[in-house]
Amino acid sequence: MTDVVTTRAELAAVRKTLPGTTAVVMTMGALHDGHRQLMRAARGHADHLIVTSFVNPLQFGPNEDYDRYPRTPEADLRVCREEGADVVFAPSEEEMYPDGDPVVRVEAGPLGEVYEGASRPGHFTGVLTVVCKLFQLTRADLTFFGEKDYQQLALVRRMVRDLNIPVDVRGVPTVREPDGLARSSRNRYLSEDERAAALALSRALRRGADRHTAEEVLAVAGQVLAEHPAVRVDYLALTDPLLGPPPAAGEARLLVAARVGTTRLIDNVAVFLGS
Repeated sequence: MTDVVTTRAELAAVRKTLPGTTAVVMTMGALHDGHRQLMRAARGHADHLIVTSFVNPLQFGPNEDYDRYPRTPEADLRVCREEGADVVFAPSEEEMYPDGDPVVRVEAGPLGEVYEGASRPGHFTGVLTVVCKLFQLTRADLTFFGEKDYQQLALVRRMVRDLNIPVDVRGVPTVREPDGLARSSRNRYLSEDERAAALALSRALRRGADRHTAEEVLAVAGQVLAEHPAVRVDYLALTDPLLGPPPAAGEARLLVAARVGTTRLIDNVAVFLGS
């Protein structure tokens, strides 16, 4: 049985009925198999699961897709029930921000100003603010985030560490379509031709990850993307796992963002340098 609550008071009341460990999976709805994997990971490591569903206006820029972001509440609830969620918290904007735009926010700092943050100013401040609020409201012991939004995962981990928030943050590998495209709620915006072109992102990452120096990784991945004029690259970057400069040897992360048609897509993959 999945309880659906829409207010903070209802959430607080039902939270008291959940003994043992509780995990939270935070979503903006429009659930797909990637979200299912997060829920399954959470169910495997906690006694109870709370799923939040809230399209957070703070993380959308003025020219982004807040109004047309897909909203599928009935289908989302069905997914949550199938995956064994104990509680779905689906608040309104007024419930989450009863005084309007919050005056006090969680600033992302320098790590929030590069890559996605450079392309979407203020995005990560909006993300961290709502994530922090949801940690307080759900009082979860564990939380699970997908590695597809790698910079988001890294920033949530850093916020939890810097602010001493008592929650264990765990990453879950990116879920992909059989042809390699990373699962995303925004994939439904792609036309058939655009979807075919979008495969260049995962192909570039795979080929780059086969190389062993930073220069080769970026050169090979960049060449694959350059062969697809329909893919307008925003950034292609190689970092260490904490988003700093890549090491000469060891684990790194290859990140890409691009527009295909009017849809902006991101993806990333682990890279092992010097091996």
